[in-house]
Amino acid sequence: MQVGFIGLGTMGSSMALNTLKGGHTLVVHDINRDAAAPHLEAGATWADTPRAVVEASEVVFTSLPGPPEVEAVALGANGLLHGIRPGKVYFDLSTDSPTLVRRIHDVFAQMGAHVLDAIGDKPYYVGPIGAGAIAKLVHNCTGYILQTALAETFTMGIKAGVDPLVLWQAVRHGALGRRQTFDGVTQHFLPAHFDPPDFALRLARKDVSLAVEVGREFNVPMRLANLTLEELTEAFNRGWGQRDSRVAMLLQEERAGVNVQVPKEKIQEILDSDHSGA
Repeated sequence: MQVGFIGLGTMGSSMALNTLKGGHTLVVHDINRDAAAPHLEAGATWADTPRAVVEASEVVFTSLPGPPEVEAVALGANGLLHGIRPGKVYFDLSTDSPTLVRRIHDVFAQMGAHVLDAIGDKPYYVGPIGAGAIAKLVHNCTGYILQTALAETFTMGIKAGVDPLVLWQAVRHGALGRRQTFDGVTQHFLPAHFDPPDFALRLARKDVSLAVEVGREFNVPMRLANLTLEELTEAFNRGWGQRDSRVAMLLQEERAGVNVQVPKEKIQEILDSDHSGA
């Protein structure tokens, strides 16, 4: 199958390479041509515009930073709309606004083309157009709400006198901890490792902002989500936008007046002992 892929950033780069590994022919485009270097080396073809991508493809995927970029690629000058043909399919994998993806769907439907918003690596029907975007916002926003809660409760426990490493060991074996909820703090929060980012703060702030917008649109109170957005915005205003999104947890650490950092080797010793059954 002739596949087009637009957006070769943190998420899109690997997905596009997996398309090649799956035996498909690939056409790529990104605002930064250098991002396409590994794809071109692996056999992909470059296209200068989104329009050129869709003209050369049966199916097109986009993985972009947010709604403004999606709108420009889909509907802007030299966008997908100007090269789409009846029967072609466009999948948006971005964390996007459900209102925007529904509008794009309606415009493309008039051209006889199909638009789907999709998440995950296993096909699963969530609902009509926009449902995939909403599900992704629920997933991503929940993660950052939990991040805010973890920062708050950990600093409370530590300031009350429990050693950070011991506290982590204790809570991860509780009912919630057995679902591996607390293992996430081992990657960034406990070792204070926020550079380079696994997922940039500026993108996390955008995700939560989109979720809050959806709540406002459907008159759903989202107090903790708004609080989380305030945390991410404060961290962003510190100049941390390019750091890992978990860097916002440092704000609560500062307010509580505690030092959470634990040596990575100590964390790994505990993880290794779990795996060995000790």
